This record gives sequence, structure tokens and C-alpha cells, in this order.
Amino acid sequence: MHRRHLLHMAAATAAVIGLPARVRAGTPPGPVMSALSDYMSAAGSRALPADISEQAKFHLLDTLAAMISGSELPPGQAAARYIRERGAKGTATVAGFALTAAPIDAALANGVLAHSDETDDSHNNSHSHPGCSIVPAALAAGEEFGTDGARLLRAVTLGYDVGPRVTMAMGDDDFSYGSSLSTHSIAGNFGSAAAACCAAGLDARQMRWALDYAAQQSSGIRAWRRDIDHIEKAFAFAGMPARNGVTSALLVKSGWNGVDDVFSGEDNFFQAYAPKAQPERLIEKLGERYEIAQTDIKKWTVGSPIQGPLDAIQAIREKHPFEADQVARVKVHLAPAVAAVVDNRDIPDICLQQMVAVMLLDKTVSFHGAHDKPRMQEEATLRQRAKVNLVHDEDLNKLLPVRVAVVEIELTDGSRLTERVSAVRGTPRNPMGRGEVIDKARDLTAPVLGREKSEKLIETVFAIESVTDVRNLRPLLQRE
Repeated sequence: MHRRHLLHMAAATAAVIGLPARVRAGTPPGPVMSALSDYMSAAGSRALPADISEQAKFHLLDTLAAMISGSELPPGQAAARYIRERGAKGTATVAGFALTAAPIDAALANGVLAHSDETDDSHNNSHSHPGCSIVPAALAAGEEFGTDGARLLRAVTLGYDVGPRVTMAMGDDDFSYGSSLSTHSIAGNFGSAAAACCAAGLDARQMRWALDYAAQQSSGIRAWRRDIDHIEKAFAFAGMPARNGVTSALLVKSGWNGVDDVFSGEDNFFQAYAPKAQPERLIEKLGERYEIAQTDIKKWTVGSPIQGPLDAIQAIREKHPFEADQVARVKVHLAPAVAAVVDNRDIPDICLQQMVAVMLLDKTVSFHGAHDKPRMQEEATLRQRAKVNLVHDEDLNKLLPVRVAVVEIELTDGSRLTERVSAVRGTPRNPMGRGEVIDKARDLTAPVLGREKSEKLIETVFAIESVTDVRNLRPLLQRE
């Protein structure tokens, strides 16, 4: 028999008995991909350092809380409509609702829920919101394969290690501010794939193939900045990347093969998207610097550029109490690239002028205050907004990626109060403690789930290693 005939017979036999066909030889992976895929394949069984495990629980809880609170907002309602009409076929959990779906649809819906507003975490150096896509992807894949809580936590941590490193390798600020591509979508895409693959238990070569499918699905453009209801933004930042990541993992788990190194060689990912990229940054301090510990947890449920100004106003008020009607003018200094994201936006929680006005009137910015769109047209609010001047300060550009905010308040008696914030609360330079993270999660989840279930969810996340099957989390994530 001829060799070609034998090969055809072998392939046919493999297909009949359910084995993957023989993989055609290709270019072997380069050193960066080899190191990365080896790290990824070992992540599911590798114990996390105690401090990183604690941080991972913070971010897991913070994202689950964002998903649950997001169920009350327009993007979350849109996600639920999609599941009810098209996707309610499967057993994966949809948070905040008594709904289930297939893993890919559940990841999509939960991603949209997690970024229904600006409650979720953010990774400054990569210009991404990792948790809102990575946690939904890890949860959907974890439910599909019945993983335990320890692996779920490791999968989430791995997602943070991979996704943000991809966009950092593409060029940090230079790439993010100089391109129309969305770093938020790209980082979430690869991070979600890594997390889902870890939950699925893929080996090193399968990890490489899944990254290849993640690269093929990588998309997203900054048109999301024109979104007026946060629905497209929630899809671009979270729903789409989570869906893509789970898709990549499930395709490879079912036996698909792919390119062994999509990050090097002919027509590779970086060549297509960022020719000036530094691929070696994908493995920079991998296993030493955990990106989950470099990720902000927001104190305020507003866009990241507004965190510093709100911190500053709170600090000024603690030193020198004042009422809104005592304020003559407020001047907020932000780096131009940062200021542009929040300058007079149509959505309240990413509109700096609106949030400053609310802070002046309420002396805080609650979840409700950050999402009260009709209030943007109220006379009392407009009166305070008229006092706010956002300065696009070129000097602060030099300090990026650190987002420094300077707030100057002039009172009607002529006194001037100033505060400079260089370390926003919730960032790695000024982190929130366990109590603050719990308080935030409780405020977000109790109105939806009820106090008792909210407390049980918080308790379970901090003891996640004792969860034998992540499917058991469903009753704690859904309303009655």
C-alpha cells in the first residue's frame, strides 16, 4: 500500500473512533511562546502565593458583584433579553437572573453584566478592564468542565497574567493612544482564552492553538467611545472577549488544532496589529509579577479617570468642610489623553463634570448617584456642573501611565483649596483592604440578592478553595 493511502486510512480511522487527525508538521514555537504556553498549562495545578491568592479573591468578588449589580442596568437587561430570546439553551449560569445558557452565550451575557457600568476593575499599564471578561470566561468554562474553586481562582489569575501582557507588549500608552484598536477588547480576548483554557485543563500545545484562535478573533475599535448607553461598550470590553475566549478553549478541547506560534513567524499577530511590538514582554517576570496584583479595584463606581478627582474632593472636604452652595468654581487637571475619555460624556458614570456635581451635592457618589441619568438634566445638578472646568493638562501627560489628578476648589469667600492625588485609592500604590472590598461588594449585591445571600456569597468567595464544583456557586449568583 502507498504511504499516502495509509495516511488517509489513519486519518479516517481516527475520525471514526473520535481521535484528532494527525497534525501536520509546522514551524516549532519560538522561545517566547514555548515559555508562555508551558506556564499556562501548569497554572491549573500551581499553588498561588498567599498574598496573590488574597488579591485574586478580591478581584473575583469585585467582578461577581459587578455582574450582579449590572443586572439592574440597561446593558444587563439587554444581555438578559438576548439570552431569553436566543441563548437560553444550556446549563451555564447567567448571574443576576434565573437564567442559564450554553457556555459561550453565558460568557457573553456575564461579560456584558460585569461591564454594565464602571464598577469593574482596571489594569492601568495595559489599558484594559481584565476582570469583566476573564471572570465570566473562567466561570463558564469551569461550569462546563466541573472544575473546583481552587482551579477557578488559578484560571482567573492566569487570565490576568496573559491578557494585559499582550497589550503591554504591543506598546503600552503609545499603542493605546495612537491606535483606533481597542486595547480593552484585545487584552480581554487573550486573558479570557487563557482563563477558559486553564479551566478546561489544556496542555501546553493546546494552549498554543487556543491562543491562535484567540488571535484570529481579536477585534474591537474605539468607536465604543461614541456609545451613549454603555451597551456597545459592555460588549466590546467584556461580552465579546469573554465569548471569544471560551470559544477558543472549547474548539481546541474538542480536538481542533492550529498554528503553533501565532506570536512569531510569517503573518503573526504582532506583525498584523503592532509592528513595533516587543513580544518578549509577554513573559517578562512571568511567575514573579502577577498582573492581578497590579490591577485597580475601584473605590467609586465611575470611570477610572474620575477616581482621582473624587478622591481629591473627599480629601479636601475632610480637611475643610463646605457645602455645594459655598463653591464658586472647581478646576480639575487631568492629562489630555485621560481627560478626553470623561469630558462631558452622555453617560453619567463616565462624565467627570456630572460626577463632580453629584459629589458636591451629595458629599459622596453612590452607585445610584453614578447611574441616575435623568439627574443630568436637573436644574440643581446643572448649576453645579457649570462650576466645573476640566483642564487638559499637558504637564500631567509626562507622568503617564500614573494618572495624577489635581483639583482646585475656590469658595465664594475667596478661599482656595487644592489637592493633588498621585495614588488613587484602590490602585496598587494605595490599595483597598479586605473590609473595603467587602463593603463595596455588599453594597452592590445586597439590593439584588438580599442581605443573607449577599453575605453567603462573600463568605464563599473568601473560602473558594473549599468549593468542590463551581456549579455550586449558581444559587449564590442568581436572584430568586
